[in-house]
Amino acid sequence: MTVELSSQGTLAIPHPRRRVPILGDVLGVDPGTPVQDSMRLATELGPIFERKVLGKRFVIVSDPDIVAELGDEARFRKHLSPAVAALRAIGGDGLFTAYSDEPNWRRGHNLLAPAFTQSAMRRYHESMVDVAAELGAHWDRSAGSPVDVSADMTKLTLETIGRTGFSYSFDSFDRDQPHPFVASMVRALTDAQQRVSPLTLLTGRRRRRSREADAAHLAEVVDAVIRSRRDADGGDAPDDLLELMLRAQREQDPNRVDDLNVRHQVITFLVAGHETTSGALSFALYHLSRHPEVLARAQEEVDRVWGPDADVRPTYEQIAKLRYVRRVLDESLRLWPTAPAYAREAVEDTTLRCGHRMAAGDWMLVLIPALHRHPVWGDDADRFDPDRFLPERMRGRPAHAYKPFGTGERACIGRQFAVHEAVLVLGTVLHRYDLRGEPGYRLRVQERLTMMPTGFSLSVTRRHRTDRPGRGVPLLG
Repeated sequence: MTVELSSQGTLAIPHPRRRVPILGDVLGVDPGTPVQDSMRLATELGPIFERKVLGKRFVIVSDPDIVAELGDEARFRKHLSPAVAALRAIGGDGLFTAYSDEPNWRRGHNLLAPAFTQSAMRRYHESMVDVAAELGAHWDRSAGSPVDVSADMTKLTLETIGRTGFSYSFDSFDRDQPHPFVASMVRALTDAQQRVSPLTLLTGRRRRRSREADAAHLAEVVDAVIRSRRDADGGDAPDDLLELMLRAQREQDPNRVDDLNVRHQVITFLVAGHETTSGALSFALYHLSRHPEVLARAQEEVDRVWGPDADVRPTYEQIAKLRYVRRVLDESLRLWPTAPAYAREAVEDTTLRCGHRMAAGDWMLVLIPALHRHPVWGDDADRFDPDRFLPERMRGRPAHAYKPFGTGERACIGRQFAVHEAVLVLGTVLHRYDLRGEPGYRLRVQERLTMMPTGFSLSVTRRHRTDRPGRGVPLLG
């Protein structure tokens, strides 16, 4: 990047025009789309710029060299941006919202890391297959009517994390409306995203009452999950995330956490464990519906690896063999990373190689969708192309140009869980259905701290064996 220094010898950081006293950089922006506004500003102002809102300064970066430097764990650590800090009202000192120096972050990480080993993933696999099959049955009942993709992916991922992590079913596919947990979660995430908007000053008391009610409801649901486990009559307890925490308490494990933190961890995994994956699946299905050549190639791979039976239960090993489907997922996360930003703060006074000086505690926000559109991705970085993730093309790209799961020791602990689930679900959908999007639909992205397509529906029709190479007998059912 080109370095321009101020008269004080530090990096001169551009900012939007028409800065307003007190309010800051608020003209021409929408409080409901801060990420997409920042993506536009990154195009106009470059890979490092600042925004000020109500006296709060946000330095936003999308340059791979700066992002690589911010990933140095000796000099930088996770910072809770104002939006993430606002989520402490529901997540407390859970893994995502804990400050790095809070004891329960390290304890929780050490305690829960075994839940994401390969052996643990193998245990979860059958439950993931079950839930994917329930999605198929739900879509079969749609009787040709378009399906609401984002709503159904949310049902699927909530059910998956509920069963695999806590052996608890939300009965997601038996409900006409989403589980109330989802409504409270969406409001909590949206409120956190918009907390720094000047408009929240006008509705502060009303928003505070709603915020408190949603936090209370989320806690009530999670306490019911924990209570159902504690009240279970004898027998072998499920080997899941909740059991790891309760067993640690019973056995006085040095990494045990107290009851309140158990609640915080369960909320964290229920929210983070389904919200981001449902968005990733929704974006991937959007791109597949808009690129018939990609759809056909992905279906061919699934047919070849899984065989002709559309109702097959794929094995754990067969998921990793869907390499092109995985590239579809990776490219979807490149264009629309569902967790679109993370913040890093300086551990002590330091100066970046670009010339920007940071005092201890100063922080920068990595804008991932802009990072993923940096010129290192080519002149066509806005175009959907899964083959960007072919091994030979990845080798020529900076390692820190792709960050959909964050960075460092505070990166997403459930990354492998999310990837396995997403590839399994995409494979199931592609194996079972032909997809057709509404011709007039244009992608609209809802921001609620995470990113999600909105208003996106698909027409899904069961495939027949005549759709598969060398097969001539239609599938029954």
